[in-house]
Amino acid sequence: MRVDKWLWAARFFKTRSQAARACELGRIQWGAQPAKPAREVRPGDMLLVKNDSGDFQVEVLVLSELRGPAAVAQTLYRETDASREARMKAIEERKAMPHFEPVHQGKPSKRDRRRLDRFRGR
Repeated sequence: MRVDKWLWAARFFKTRSQAARACELGRIQWGAQPAKPAREVRPGDMLLVKNDSGDFQVEVLVLSELRGPAAVAQTLYRETDASREARMKAIEERKAMPHFEPVHQGKPSKRDRRRLDRFRGR
């Protein structure tokens, strides 16, 4: 089975074309090598998947051509303990980072302009 099709069925990516693009960009690794989209994946293979949710190091358990519910998709692979711990640590670090409010959009008020002028030394 193709690795891009398996990644789509295991719900790592929303579309198969996104999975293929991730393979082309080197975000999917088989062993220490980047995996091409057409590479055959078999049960027992170890893959490193880098996507928006984080880095997953998974072992392929079952092959599936169909994309099913998330509960079924999670049975297709087993994530390593080290990968899970690293992902959780990264999530906690992201939560601990300070959250900045977005910059005020639009034209500054007269009061804001005066503050800006004072700040700039005018």
